[in-house]
Amino acid sequence: MIRLCNVSKSLGDFRLKNINLSIEDNEYFVILGPTGTGKTVILEVIAGMYKPDQGEVWLNDRNVTTQYPESRHIGFVYQDYMLFPHLNVQENILFALKLKNTPTIIMKQKLERMTTLLNIGQLLQRYPATLSGGEQQRVAIARALVAEPEVLLLDEPLSALDPRSKEVFQQELKNIHEQIKTTTIHITHDFNEALVLADRMGITRNGEIVQVGSPEEVFQKPQSQFVAEFVGMDNIFSGDLSNEGDVKYVHIGSVRLRVVSNLAGKVRVAIRSEDIIIAEDKLSSSAQNIIPARIIEIIPRGPFFKVVLDADIPLVALVTRQAIDKMKLEPGKNVWAFFKTTAVHVF
Repeated sequence: MIRLCNVSKSLGDFRLKNINLSIEDNEYFVILGPTGTGKTVILEVIAGMYKPDQGEVWLNDRNVTTQYPESRHIGFVYQDYMLFPHLNVQENILFALKLKNTPTIIMKQKLERMTTLLNIGQLLQRYPATLSGGEQQRVAIARALVAEPEVLLLDEPLSALDPRSKEVFQQELKNIHEQIKTTTIHITHDFNEALVLADRMGITRNGEIVQVGSPEEVFQKPQSQFVAEFVGMDNIFSGDLSNEGDVKYVHIGSVRLRVVSNLAGKVRVAIRSEDIIIAEDKLSSSAQNIIPARIIEIIPRGPFFKVVLDADIPLVALVTRQAIDKMKLEPGKNVWAFFKTTAVHVF
């Protein structure tokens, strides 16, 4: 287990503020946040590159706050991989083991395991300058894992890859973790990486961790407007929550949304665009929130389209090309927007 207890660290104008975080053994934990919010600093405090100004860092049952990096048994892969250019792949991977005077037979066994795990046996005699970004990444991860660290820290490891290579390596990272079970902390600003890889995730903002939970909890139930906006919720509104018998509604101007919530009074609501269904017929859905709307704009988003609606509140729905063609959706057309009560997150 890794624990950060009230950790703060000032670096110039930036300050990491009272970080409290627990990461379980064998967990794949993703720290997600915009650039400049302290993600890398958190990793570097865990690794021992920075000593916190206050607070403690615990690794399992050891307080390692004042220990040097080399005594923490942590593997670290930076964004730019930091391979030694004058060493070939085999020498890069075995570098730390040679420093520890590891017996040759043990080094050979560990090298074989890493080359098999990461499929880089054919690269052993090549030098970093001759490798692709994906190949360099595999070598950097092999170098970090060969010493069998208690914790693996990954600093935006996929940022330099093209979209297709990134998608492939996300699955490879997942497979590697399932095989070796090393506790892993992975930082990124890419939502898809977090959704594919994370057992749990933490969202950073201005040197703080503002929400921790499973991917489903964070993406479906944000606890603040910042998190809701950051995880891509297009529909965020302020309103007043009231009880009408046993049913609760949020009033947003002239629009009334049926919700499930234990809150009262002034609230915010967020609805994911993919949870809003567009139909031409009011009777085509059993959803409890049914709102008449007019299409304002249709915006391509890869294989999907964002349909911007005027429903007395501005709604955005995410639909397929098939839906666009089937209903002949276009700006100016009147439609109905449907979404379930459980699709309205109240906070």
